[in-house]
Amino acid sequence: MINTDKNSILKKVKLAALPLVLVPGLTLAAGTYDRARVVSAQPVYETVSYEVPVQECRSEQVAYRHAPEHRASATGPILGAIIGGALGNAVGHKKRNKQVGTVVGAVLGGSIGADIARQNRSYRGAPVQYRTEQVCETVSEYRSEQQLTGYDVRYRYAGQTYQTRMPRDPGDSIRVRVHVSPAG
Repeated sequence: MINTDKNSILKKVKLAALPLVLVPGLTLAAGTYDRARVVSAQPVYETVSYEVPVQECRSEQVAYRHAPEHRASATGPILGAIIGGALGNAVGHKKRNKQVGTVVGAVLGGSIGADIARQNRSYRGAPVQYRTEQVCETVSEYRSEQQLTGYDVRYRYAGQTYQTRMPRDPGDSIRVRVHVSPAG
């Protein structure tokens, strides 16, 4: 029975000591930190394209007609009223009809004469002239530029050369994690 108790006690001691043995191993496996000498740090660029709205303006010749200046004349409406009145008078058979026809003919003739005079002052007979106007429009222009994306870094530690990409220039040295584990 003593042997059984001894075995039981040894088992308990081994189990109790196991965490003490494992903890230093876990600490070493997690690693420690040291400094490594930077051999080179080369900037790495990437070409980035983007769209920019740009306003482009140009001068264009534009044709237009400018109505010649005419002074308003009453000749057209007066002649139209006289001719209309004469026609209206000639159409009527009785005295009253002739008076009404003369008045209606004079009004219609005056209106027709005014329309004819207005057409004569319109742009149709005006000469074509040209003027320069500036015409602008917004267009897309594509541009490219180089943007720094990081650094390709070569460093030496314990006689070995390593390489990594970093977001910034590390300077003369970088921090490295050192892992130690049992060899056997």
